Amino acid sequence: MKILLLLSLLAVSALPPAVAQTPTVVTATKANPQVKTANGVVAGLITATGIRTFKGVPFAAPPLGELRWKAPQPVQNWTGVRPATQFGPRAMQLPVFGDMNFRSNGVSEDCLYLNVWTPAKSSREKLPVLVYFYGGGFIAGDGSEPRYDGESMARRGIVAVTVNYRLGVFGFLAHPELTQESPNKASGNYGFQDQTAALRWVRQNIAAFGGDPQKITIAGESAGSMSVSAQMASPLSKSLFARAIGESGSMLNTGFGPVPLPEGEQAGVAFATSLGATSLAALRALPAQQLLEAAGQPGTPRFAPTLDGYFFPQKPTAIFAAGQQARVPLLVGWNSQEMGYQALLGPQPPTPETFRQAVQKLYGERAADVLQHYPAATPEQAEQAATDLAGDRFISYSTWKWADAHAQTGGQPVYRYLYARPRPAMVPEMGNATTGLAGGVVKQAPAAAPAPPAKGAVHSAEIEYALGNLPGNKVFAWTPDDYKVSETMQSYFANFIKTGNPNGQGLPPWPATTPGQASQLLRIDVTTKAEPEQHRARYLLLDQQAGK
Repeated sequence: MKILLLLSLLAVSALPPAVAQTPTVVTATKANPQVKTANGVVAGLITATGIRTFKGVPFAAPPLGELRWKAPQPVQNWTGVRPATQFGPRAMQLPVFGDMNFRSNGVSEDCLYLNVWTPAKSSREKLPVLVYFYGGGFIAGDGSEPRYDGESMARRGIVAVTVNYRLGVFGFLAHPELTQESPNKASGNYGFQDQTAALRWVRQNIAAFGGDPQKITIAGESAGSMSVSAQMASPLSKSLFARAIGESGSMLNTGFGPVPLPEGEQAGVAFATSLGATSLAALRALPAQQLLEAAGQPGTPRFAPTLDGYFFPQKPTAIFAAGQQARVPLLVGWNSQEMGYQALLGPQPPTPETFRQAVQKLYGERAADVLQHYPAATPEQAEQAATDLAGDRFISYSTWKWADAHAQTGGQPVYRYLYARPRPAMVPEMGNATTGLAGGVVKQAPAAAPAPPAKGAVHSAEIEYALGNLPGNKVFAWTPDDYKVSETMQSYFANFIKTGNPNGQGLPPWPATTPGQASQLLRIDVTTKAEPEQHRARYLLLDQQAGK
């Protein structure tokens, strides 16, 4: 499922011009905890629960001017004490997802900052580390979003880090001149390289915050989960972490890419030509806001990750098949309603006939096999079948493929989950609103018929549960059952970050996947339990359809 389908259903509007941020160097004070990094001293804050926070810490030089569309460069050292009390600017982006709200200081190309939450009182504690990559289709998102806040994980004895990375045209533009000027003869994938640079920074500096550089877990949701699989596949980063968590998304057999480098270059040239930029110099001279708005115009192709021969020496699927990925324990899963049936059927009502027609159009001579694995004899079955197939095509199958491939060749435990807890009703203050196809909140006209409640867990619904951040989301009327699910899920995640095994006292047993077999996965809901994998046959069918 291409991301263009998703974005076509969401509103886009322009943002004010980007402004590069110049930090003020201040004199040290006793009120703020201080940490000496490799580039200089930073001063943070202490929360009411005693967690030390350091926000807006630079991990790479601002990618401005000639550094636009180049690999991240080292941070320039500073003297004195640099304040780390506010989130840095978020990457250039348009407001496309309704469930995102930010605490960052505007948007800017100068966006390569990270944030640290640590319970450690000294550098001697060697606590496990979580590095989290945000989702947003590689076009939106930010490390300041409350749903990714690291304080709850820090209270469980974990040093939590959120990382910014370049997005959209700034993070993934490929162009022949960029390839030519690169010492690696590669272009695109700058957003992934930002993540790798952040991981190198964490390895070098996290001990000063009380973290253990040998116990780093990388994690993310949606595009962030795809990023985790990308970092596992890339030779640039696969030695920089010890464990991995993926929530709904991977770069294996997905419509998100990577595309062959020539294809990415061709798209970049077409985009530059549409702006009248006949050279790379002319393209770099254009204001960031103009590039952002042009890239957000309807019909403009998205900027996909590229098979550049550098970050990705081969397709991620081939890397995992050969066992050349990072050989680390993996916790990975997806949600029970990743996409609505409308993504498959459009405005048509879900009936056996409309579903059959949609499948026939998509799969042609292979339609009969698909219909056998997604049965739809009644309207109710058709709605469920269309919901399942839309979700599988969007993100569930590619996530399954990642888990299955790593279980077969990674030589490490793989723990799979199916997250099935539907969100509760929204608070009355939200009025007539509903969740969008990407989990966002969509306001409806007061006279519009209320949308039916979700029958499953929609895309992105699990984030606050997994990271212990339900209280920060004021949209939904959380119930005691929701807090129970969050406690269970966060406990599994915290155990895995600490030990590489999610199991622990008081939790239902979570068995590891058995390679090549229809083994068990953990169904996470009010009653959480391991159960046999039910849909392996349909994922194997989609695997055949992918030709891999």
